[in-house]
Amino acid sequence: MNGQTFWRQVKEIARKDLLIEGRAGEALFITIPFGAVALMLIPLAIGTDKPLLAQVGPGMFLAVALLFGMLVAFRQTAADSTPQRELLTLLGTDPAAQFVGRMATSTLLLLVFEAVLAPVTIILYNPGRIPGWPWLLLVMFLLALGLSLVGTLAGSVTAGLRTRNTLTPLLVAPLSMPLLLASAQVVEALREEASILLWIALLATMNLAIAVIGVLTARPLEESSR
Repeated sequence: MNGQTFWRQVKEIARKDLLIEGRAGEALFITIPFGAVALMLIPLAIGTDKPLLAQVGPGMFLAVALLFGMLVAFRQTAADSTPQRELLTLLGTDPAAQFVGRMATSTLLLLVFEAVLAPVTIILYNPGRIPGWPWLLLVMFLLALGLSLVGTLAGSVTAGLRTRNTLTPLLVAPLSMPLLLASAQVVEALREEASILLWIALLATMNLAIAVIGVLTARPLEESSR
């Protein structure tokens, strides 16, 4: 299969998933509003201590983005039913293209999710100006990409299992913790005006490793789920 055919399949898989999400609206109209509400509830528990809210604001953003982001990634894998997978197999779709297409859809939805959460965090927590804040945009992208990769890989591993709805979150949660820790360390390093290159490199390396594993294992995992 040539590269042009591969990326055409990726595009069609992503388009299919976006159409399904557009009709269901679970991520955009349910998960995203609930994530924003979660950010609003936390200040009620902490109180009106403005310095404390400013200190924990970025951490709360990352935590909510991770927790609700897992739901977005899991929603995308759960929407991929057995009949759909069998149809794609009959059509000769490359399993690696399916993996990349689903990952791309999840990444886009997670970026939209983070874009909604960011202004809510600024308004509620007023974290102030963080030196080197443009780096946070890169962190948000790497976090969204990492969550989508982990969610898509976990969905591929549990495909065809009766306990899929239970096992997938159990796989996604621990695999996502390094992403949260590295992202939080970037925020702390920016506040202290220290070097962030190590943590950025760690995030990028983790994403690259998961992407390679997902692509290489796509076909064996598809064959084992039949």
